[in-house]
Amino acid sequence: MTDHSFVAEASTPALVDMAHRRNVTDLLVDRVAIAPEHHAFRIEKQGALVDVTTQAFYDLVTATARGLIAHGVRAGDRLAIHGATGYPWAVADMASFWVGAIVIPVFDSSSPEQVRQMMIDAEVQWAFADSEAKRRTIIDSGLDTERQVTAWDLSDDGIAEVGEAGASIDSATVEERRLSAGLDDTATMVYTSGTEGSPKGVVITHRNLMGQVLNIGADYSEVVHDRGSTLIFLPLAHVLARGLQLICIAAGMTISYEPDPKQAIAALSDIRPTFLVVVPRILEKVRERLAARAEEKKMGWLWRDAERTGIAWGSHLERLQHEPDAAPPRMLSLKKRLYDKLFYSKVRALMGGNIEYLLCGAAPLNASINRLFRGMGLEVVEGYGLTETTAPLTGNRPGHNYAGTVGQPGPGHTVRISPEGEILASGIGVSPGYYRDHHNEGAFVDGFLKTGDLGHLDDEGRLTITGRIRDTVVTAGGKTIAPQGWQARVEENPLVAHAVVVGESRPYPAALIFLDPEEAAKQGISSPDEATETSQVTREDLIARILPSIRLANLSVSAPEQIKRFKVLLSDLNPGGDFVTPTMKLRRSRVIQALSNVIDDLYKNGSSV
Repeated sequence: MTDHSFVAEASTPALVDMAHRRNVTDLLVDRVAIAPEHHAFRIEKQGALVDVTTQAFYDLVTATARGLIAHGVRAGDRLAIHGATGYPWAVADMASFWVGAIVIPVFDSSSPEQVRQMMIDAEVQWAFADSEAKRRTIIDSGLDTERQVTAWDLSDDGIAEVGEAGASIDSATVEERRLSAGLDDTATMVYTSGTEGSPKGVVITHRNLMGQVLNIGADYSEVVHDRGSTLIFLPLAHVLARGLQLICIAAGMTISYEPDPKQAIAALSDIRPTFLVVVPRILEKVRERLAARAEEKKMGWLWRDAERTGIAWGSHLERLQHEPDAAPPRMLSLKKRLYDKLFYSKVRALMGGNIEYLLCGAAPLNASINRLFRGMGLEVVEGYGLTETTAPLTGNRPGHNYAGTVGQPGPGHTVRISPEGEILASGIGVSPGYYRDHHNEGAFVDGFLKTGDLGHLDDEGRLTITGRIRDTVVTAGGKTIAPQGWQARVEENPLVAHAVVVGESRPYPAALIFLDPEEAAKQGISSPDEATETSQVTREDLIARILPSIRLANLSVSAPEQIKRFKVLLSDLNPGGDFVTPTMKLRRSRVIQALSNVIDDLYKNGSSV
């Protein structure tokens, strides 16, 4: 990519006119009219994969909606969905929209106390939950407010039972309720996963959801289409996975589910999707697995050259986007063909063999990993968004896909860079605000959402994320450090799950290095007995394997930004735990607060770089 100067603002016009739209349910109504017998889902039942047509999904959704009406669910009521990613989640979600309820999605990994607080704050009256313990937590949350909460079983049988109650509800009543919500009514209230502070209820309207689904579908028609399929394994409580589900329903892309993200790669060989939404950690894990297998077969040296070749080929493909006549070096072409037979084809087979595009979001992805997968024949399209922007705010596009950037504003959006470097957003996907008024104080400026992220726009409107305002570290000497780049380089080491730069009001920056629990187990280091416990790792051989990554990262930053001491730690890093969000992002503020004593000791006894 050629060098670019920076601009303060970039916009992309909307592609779809929503004047004749009513609400999210129109997506399914339109689709069932077009292709009722198309396979909308491919789901596992009794150990076998079964196809579900659009008509069958529509019939189950409307039957469930009848049952909800019969039970007394009114338009505007709050209805929570608490359970693992799967087909019943999709049915409950759409049926709730059908009766005009406001859906409160709950992460499957949320603790009972988190669920209780959410239910009370959102004033939930109804719920679906996939276990008795979760149902009990939700029902008991009403006791504190003397509010009665009804919770049904989130399963095929539970949904069928709800539907049976609605046999006497006529079609006219169901249609009247379907049309009860307009574009500017609240469709869902999504509680942020809370990397900083307490979760807040983000109000998302039917206009937000419809605008994103229709415009993204139009903008990425070569990616999402009725000849394709996808596997959703991210939590459906997350706005990215939920938005993807609605886009696929609208476009006719066949959806499969895997509730356990750790089993997602294994599931790909059966599902064989054409498109996949992933978080960076999934791609990092694939890369680490490849390196480990090569080492086991005494081919580590060959894989390292294959990796360099893949990155170089990815860079060549990127260059072809703006220099279509550019020719690759002859040796690169020869190596690419060789390694395609030895490695790259096996990677594509590992991912199911049919992947056309990988969409990566929710956290920053290292540019070298992006180019490596592209060079291996798996193009990674990065995007950027927040819960408050109803999934993607910006995104790269096929044919205009550049590693290290998160692309141009999506259709119907404007991105502005404040004088302080903060990314500001407005447009069809941007939430009107938070549920509680006090959370809106300082959240918007001149009609633009303050994202809290730092970045810059090039003169073609592509956004590059450079850090997060709350992550910046100001040392005792007054040096302001944005640590994201340094951390990302260290996290390329397979042993490292997360790197955290500290140093607020300290004489120099230092770092906490969290071992990847799976890699640690391979090295004979077990996780702490208590989920809240963090242990220090002092084995010299492991420190010696991490130290080169720290020194290499130091070479990429100025002298005042270089890390001088570090500690290697092992902690509970399960998604949804105290330190990590359900989408695998580190809760930095919680780490620093919980490990304040460790940080104090780091400056006295930490390993020296």
